Amino acid sequence: MIGHTHGFADSDWAQAKTAARNLLVRRARLKNRELVTYGELVAQLPLAISHDDHRLSYLLDEISTEEYTEGRGFLTALVVHQDNRRPGAGFFTMARRCGAEVHNEDAFYMGAFNQVVEYWRSHLD
Repeated sequence: MIGHTHGFADSDWAQAKTAARNLLVRRARLKNRELVTYGELVAQLPLAISHDDHRLSYLLDEISTEEYTEGRGFLTALVVHQDNRRPGAGFFTMARRCGAEVHNEDAFYMGAFNQVVEYWRSHLD
């Protein structure tokens, strides 16, 4: 029997996570082109998922939680809404679940963004 994650085959979910992570790492290294909108991200995933599908937040949460646990920061800080260029509320909820203290969302976001960009620009492996 094939396993399923959030309604997708496990292998498809894993491929989408890898594709999203790789895209975000590449973007973190690009000066002045770091941000990715939710729409841009889903257009490059090997899943039939829309930018407003709640399952996308699960995918992003898994990526950021794993990255944070490995000491690389919240990689999905680079994924933002097109209109306000900020991550969705789920980003801050995920960060709090990981133990981050989020008193001021704007300040926290800027710190998380800078941490990710600095990390990936200094680690080219």
